[in-house]
Amino acid sequence: MMDIKKMNKQKKIALVAHDNRKKDLIAWVKVNKEILSKHFLFGTGTTGKLISEATELPVVRYNSGPIGGDQQIGSRIIEGDIDFMVFFWDPLEAQPHDPDVKALLRIAVLYDIPVAMNQATADFIFTSHLMEEEYERFVIDYTKRLKRKI
Repeated sequence: MMDIKKMNKQKKIALVAHDNRKKDLIAWVKVNKEILSKHFLFGTGTTGKLISEATELPVVRYNSGPIGGDQQIGSRIIEGDIDFMVFFWDPLEAQPHDPDVKALLRIAVLYDIPVAMNQATADFIFTSHLMEEEYERFVIDYTKRLKRKI
């Protein structure tokens, strides 16, 4: 069983980056400022602040990732308030909040939202015609699947 979740033409996009990737994400946002200006932007604390300062784009900010921002973004995904995530994470640096990061990525998969974790993926997704259209996500009802196993 699947639930259909509709994404509007104007997407609600979370922007997240680990410390060693913040400059990369800001540079990418600057290049894609025109596209991003058509959507609603959200971010974890420092990342959201830096993006807003560097681009003058409005970014709704949550807490910093290590103090719950990743979990806040995850809860917004569950509630349907975030459609999409760009998360430039650092693959070479262990993070003190790695369990939160893993939980956030798991929620993104559970709720079938697009996630770009590097520039190439973000470029491909943001140049897709789907960015300008409504889109229906198919969210698997895992509670029913879990009940079948019992």
